[in-house]
Amino acid sequence: MPTISSILTTANILLSSHPSTSTHHSNFSHFPSLHPSLFSKSPACSFPLCKFPRKPKRIVSLKSSEAEEISSTDDEWLQRLPDKKKPLYSHSLPCIEAWLKDLGFLQSNENQAVWFVEKPDWHAQLSLDVTDLYIKYLKNGPGNLEKDVERRFSYALSREDIENAILGGP
Repeated sequence: MPTISSILTTANILLSSHPSTSTHHSNFSHFPSLHPSLFSKSPACSFPLCKFPRKPKRIVSLKSSEAEEISSTDDEWLQRLPDKKKPLYSHSLPCIEAWLKDLGFLQSNENQAVWFVEKPDWHAQLSLDVTDLYIKYLKNGPGNLEKDVERRFSYALSREDIENAILGGP
C-alpha cells in the first residue's frame, strides 16, 4: 500500500517535468493525459499541486446500507492506522484521510489536498503538501485573530504530535 510520502514524491516528479515548475522544458508526449491546464497553484501554499478533474461527489439520497458502507470504509482505514507515535509519512493516504475525517475535517471539492474544519473557537484550512502539512487558522472564523495564522508541520512528526498541535488551535 503506498504511503503519503511515496504518492507525494511521485506527484513531485511529475510536477518537476512541467515547464512552469522547472527550469528545463519537456513536452508531454510521454504523458499525453497530462496537459499544462491540469496544474494550478494552491492558495494555501506556494508549491504547485496537481489538480486532476474529478467528478463532484454529491449525495442526493443515500440508502442506510450505502451510508453504512461509506462509514465502514472509513472505520476500516481508521483501524489500519499505524501507532499514533509513528511519523505521518508512514501512514497511507486513505488512513490520513480517514483520520482527518475522524477529527471533523471536511475535504474540499475543488482541491482534494485541502481540508476544512470548524471548531467552536476557530476555523481552519489544512493542506497536504509535497513536503509538509500546513494549517491556516482563519481570522474570519470565531475567536479574535487579527490575521490568518499559518503553521507548517513536517510529515516526520508523529500523528499524535501533529494532532495535538492542530487541535490546540491558534
